[in-house]
Amino acid sequence: MHGPASPGWLLVALCAATGAYCVLRMRSGVEEQRRAAGGDALMGFGMAAMAVPAAVFTPPSWTWPLYAAVFGAAALRAVWAVRRSPHHLHHLVGTLAMVYMAVVMAVSPGSGHHAHGGGAGVPLVTGVLLLYFTGYVLLTGVRLVPDAVADGAAGLGWGDRPELARACRLSMGIGMVAMLLTL
Repeated sequence: MHGPASPGWLLVALCAATGAYCVLRMRSGVEEQRRAAGGDALMGFGMAAMAVPAAVFTPPSWTWPLYAAVFGAAALRAVWAVRRSPHHLHHLVGTLAMVYMAVVMAVSPGSGHHAHGGGAGVPLVTGVLLLYFTGYVLLTGVRLVPDAVADGAAGLGWGDRPELARACRLSMGIGMVAMLLTL
């Protein structure tokens, strides 16, 4: 993504740490939580890789179609999962947003600062995704205030705690807003 290097590195660190925590969440005894954690880990690591500042490392041109293919496959998996649980709808939107960003970066000339037509304003898809993820961040932030007793989390392992999974998704939502703003 494009933008100043320091915030870019902070975004890389946030997304990589979130991805690492999600890998640990995959050890849960609950199959549904393992699946969700796997999708979250993919998003976290993918966002970390995409967020590396362009001033430090410019990925080869084949990287963006590869990202689009990986997240396109994840989107197909999320479509299938939505049939079982509406929670996966957020995973579907996230994976499609990653595909969108990869495609925009693939077709952007040179630095990609004018990938949408050179100052014509925010494209519709980017605007819709920004609205969605901003709303998601605000809603998740409100729901994050933990009440371990009310959630029944007192007897759960740290990897199965719902407020930690929400915090993980909240940090990725914040990261997605930051990435979309720099697109």
